[in-house]
Amino acid sequence: MTDTARTARAGVPERPTLDGLEESWARRWQEEGTYAFDRSKKRADVYAIDTPPPTVSGELHMGHVFSYTHTDTVARYQRMRGKAVFYPMGWDDNGLPTERRVQNVYGVRCDPALPYDPVWRPPATPVDDAARRDPTPISRRNFIELCERLTVADEQVFEALWRRLGLSVDWSLTYTTIGRVARATSQRAFVRNLLRGEAYQAEAPTLWDVGFATAVAQAELEDRERPGAYHRLRFSGPAGREVLIDTTRPELLPACVALVCHPDDERYADLVGGTVRSPLFDVEVPVHAHPLADPAKGTGVAMVCTFGDLSDVTWWRELRLDTRVVIGRDGRLLPEPPAGVPAQPYAALAGQTVNGARREIVGMLADAGDLIGEPRPITHPVKFYERGDRPLEIVSTRQWYLRNGGRDAELRATLLARGGELRWVPAHMKHRYDHWVGGLTGDWLVSRQRFFGVPVPVWYRLDDAGEPDWSHPLTPDESALPVDPSSDPAPGYDESQRGQPGGFVGDPDVLDTWATSSLTPQIVGGWETDPALFAQVFPMDLRPQGQEIIRTWLFSSVVRSHFEHGVLPWRDTVLSGWILDPDRKKMAKSKGNVVTPLALLEQHGSDAVRYWAASGKPGMDLAFDPAQIKVGRRLATKLLNASKFALGLGAADALRAPATTALDRAMLAELATVVTAAGTAFDAYDHTAALQVTEAFFWRFCDDYIELVKERAYGTGAAADSARAALASALSVQLRLFAPVLPYVTEEVWSWWRYGSVHRAPWPTMYEVASTIEGAGDPALLRLAGDALSQVRRAKSERKLSMKAEVPLAEALGPAELLEQLTLVADDLRAAGRIGKLDLLPDRTPELVIACAF
Repeated sequence: MTDTARTARAGVPERPTLDGLEESWARRWQEEGTYAFDRSKKRADVYAIDTPPPTVSGELHMGHVFSYTHTDTVARYQRMRGKAVFYPMGWDDNGLPTERRVQNVYGVRCDPALPYDPVWRPPATPVDDAARRDPTPISRRNFIELCERLTVADEQVFEALWRRLGLSVDWSLTYTTIGRVARATSQRAFVRNLLRGEAYQAEAPTLWDVGFATAVAQAELEDRERPGAYHRLRFSGPAGREVLIDTTRPELLPACVALVCHPDDERYADLVGGTVRSPLFDVEVPVHAHPLADPAKGTGVAMVCTFGDLSDVTWWRELRLDTRVVIGRDGRLLPEPPAGVPAQPYAALAGQTVNGARREIVGMLADAGDLIGEPRPITHPVKFYERGDRPLEIVSTRQWYLRNGGRDAELRATLLARGGELRWVPAHMKHRYDHWVGGLTGDWLVSRQRFFGVPVPVWYRLDDAGEPDWSHPLTPDESALPVDPSSDPAPGYDESQRGQPGGFVGDPDVLDTWATSSLTPQIVGGWETDPALFAQVFPMDLRPQGQEIIRTWLFSSVVRSHFEHGVLPWRDTVLSGWILDPDRKKMAKSKGNVVTPLALLEQHGSDAVRYWAASGKPGMDLAFDPAQIKVGRRLATKLLNASKFALGLGAADALRAPATTALDRAMLAELATVVTAAGTAFDAYDHTAALQVTEAFFWRFCDDYIELVKERAYGTGAAADSARAALASALSVQLRLFAPVLPYVTEEVWSWWRYGSVHRAPWPTMYEVASTIEGAGDPALLRLAGDALSQVRRAKSERKLSMKAEVPLAEALGPAELLEQLTLVADDLRAAGRIGKLDLLPDRTPELVIACAF
């Protein structure tokens, strides 16, 4: 029994309020271990959630509230179903977003060549734009210390907001993706991938973000429409023939290694197998046929450069072309021309930015008469790193890769089959997984040329000339993890041998943040460090996440689990939709239309905000609507007041007593169907349907049932006892049905009259409700009584009378069978409607009509 289970009843307050519930209950839940994971349970009795760790380099927004509320409803429901819920929270704090935030906050940049300065301190006050434009260089270690300092502060802010929102997380299970456990787990998995041949190193064309100065992976790309221009250039063919090509990147002319045309394009068939000469540089380049060349694009023949885009990489690899690299890692043209390119015309381009070189070479081509016509403006998609603000370049670099099926048809088929084993909610999201895996063009690039991340755990021997042996990397023993090759010596060496001929050098790179985040089940589950816990929670039950990271987080997690464990990392995945602004546009920081949640939580209360979030189904987009939050506040307030009223009638002492009168049995019979429907919806991860069916019943319960029985419930005798018993049972059940969505108000009301926490109480069952019904109940009878009462109310409203006004005479008209049913609730109807005399006139109308005489 938990501490919560021993908590005493509080009693009904004189003036119940929603204000202050978050602070008091969040504190008590933590103190009493309400959501603590029970490690004594067997795997069959555990429900494990692989919670997405939010990036802590910015503010939480309503999209976070939306999706994390959905997950929390699942956790609360499963806990009430008797499961020991493994519900951790992580912080994704390593990688480029954190580095950029540190740079902007402190006005610094990392310079790995600088020595560590133990006395250096960051500015005490926020820096201005000038400091950001001219950042202070600091050592790698100083920079990492700043990253750690800032993420700790950010994580505290995030945790406070999550606690206020009411996430039923076990906060003792919190982890960070840069923490010691995560670093050791990430490095262990990488070393094993390397030893099994699943990870490898290669010198190859790499997508490169100039601003961040790092390689990026295919999964991190996005196309952005940008203005450009087609330039028509004149190449010289045999016998003085002109060969015209259209290009948007004339600055890459010195990197040209071939022209390509389609094999079926008769216009250039005679050129295939021969050579042409480039303008300005007069370099001889071959002409090849390739099916990727589009005869309808431009002139039908394309210039292949190393490297302008991904098509260039494909042609270069498949046609085994030469390499002439002209763009460096800094985004500028290299100071020296590639081999075979004359220095004189290249000198004007050396050291220029891409845009500067483009302007220069266009002028040179025009002067030489090799630019045909004027450039033609276009708008076209350009590849960007998803977090970057400059177009990507393709440069040749040495990087680490992890096999993912991009170049292995058998592995691709296996990973597609893994996707088929997974339960997708909603089901159509599986198409995105299949589309991504089926369209991979290369393996997963997992190394990054950055600083605040998990170090690549390898070193390289240096030969007698001081050159590294890339082909035989040195790896650490798993017992030594985590390691940092930039400061820890290689196994079998000491620090004095670093960088010396015959010694060693550490790999300077860090792992892609997804290479660590893809192991969240292993990190939090105690893989290789806590075998008992890992057996208890892995494979996990649920991966909730955003649809936009199917290609990154979900797929990469499948890859890592497949390699290491031979299974899926979880059974089910639930995908979130987008949050839209009132104009039905996706909310995004870049658009400036995001809404942060704290003010809304303070103004309306967490239950109200959670109500809005729960009104959106998995995979479905939801518009941000303050009016819907107000509806949630009204619902929570009504739950307080209706509960106070029912308990004021003595319902608390009537719990588990039988309901004997027809109306009470009818209400409970309908509630039994609601319990079944809500449970079925939650089992299908449809929290919205569960909320809708529960809420619809609750308003009928308040507006009709309570009004119909309150006079009887004030009395004495068997009929009054029945009313109080039905009220008690209905209140107990409804509090539990609402608890996953409205945790604060349900816990508050539960504490007035029940022991323990509603969130540890068992989920209601149809059998539980049915056991309080003496005999049978007909839900249609409650609807009939409610219809009759609403007609009486309408008659008073039309005459602008108070609802307490007396009705001397009311006539009930309708089919005889219907009026016979009405007699079962006639006493309650007369009391609720303040009807002096109720006459039943059968078979006068085809449906029920209540005519009131005043």
